[in-house]
Amino acid sequence: MNILKKVLFVLFTFAISFSFFGCGYKPSSYYAKEEITGNVFVKVSIDLEDPQNSVIIKDSINKMLIQKLDVQLVDKESLADTVMYVKVNSVRMQALQYDKSGYNKLYRAIVTLDISYFNKSENKRKSFSVGGDYDFSIDNGTSINDTQRYQAIVQAADKALEEVLSKIAVLSFKK
Repeated sequence: MNILKKVLFVLFTFAISFSFFGCGYKPSSYYAKEEITGNVFVKVSIDLEDPQNSVIIKDSINKMLIQKLDVQLVDKESLADTVMYVKVNSVRMQALQYDKSGYNKLYRAIVTLDISYFNKSENKRKSFSVGGDYDFSIDNGTSINDTQRYQAIVQAADKALEEVLSKIAVLSFKK
């Protein structure tokens, strides 16, 4: 009986792996790598209301490009094969819940980013928007301080950036 379980396990594992590899499955990062090639320059428009958030977003997108797509980042736009533009479209705080005294207790930070990239070899520009949100609570009877707001915006921006690879992969099919 034990041998039968092992044989069934091996057959099941083989069937699952065959269905993934046999059907030509490729992760979204594969298609994103084909779309974002060569040297990459990232230009983030600085938001005058929240300049520190723009810096965090640039660092996060640079990290994502290096880790997920294995691209080479350059300091000058003239050296780049692909130029990526990132703009903070909106940052909002939304009250979700109030306590008995009428004070805000639960908030949601919502960040929307506009991203476009230009591939110099194909002479094509593609654009999309991504959004992220982050829910957080504050102590009773207090208001949001700058640290809480900043951390919430960072978390919401990170969630928005999680969508970037899949959006690039989808755009790679649109010629």
